[in-house]
Amino acid sequence: MNQALLDKIEAEQYRKNKADFGIGDTVRVHTRVVEGDKERIQIFSGVVIGRRGRGLNSMFTVRRISYGEGVERVFPVHSPRVEKIEVERKGAVRRAKLTYLRKRVGKGATLVKEATAKPKKA
Repeated sequence: MNQALLDKIEAEQYRKNKADFGIGDTVRVHTRVVEGDKERIQIFSGVVIGRRGRGLNSMFTVRRISYGEGVERVFPVHSPRVEKIEVERKGAVRRAKLTYLRKRVGKGATLVKEATAKPKKA
């Protein structure tokens, strides 16, 4: 198939509102859940521990602690099921993947240093 044709088809599938978040950010992911003939929005809140893929295939992993147990979900960035992605808090990390959070317990499992704006030099 022609690559230009594939690019044109893919361009229609991209998310219109750009999701601007990174690894270490605390986000709230609003997902559409279909139950029978009803549809509702469910919110999954947690720390982004990784991103992978390029273009339409890009995904991100969100981790949270629920009732003392670690829960991770992988979301496609450009999925129509993902209503919106809200950034609650920016995180300052020095890794591309935060898999070390899996070993932590309690507050340390969700603790990521908050990003602060650096003052500009005159």
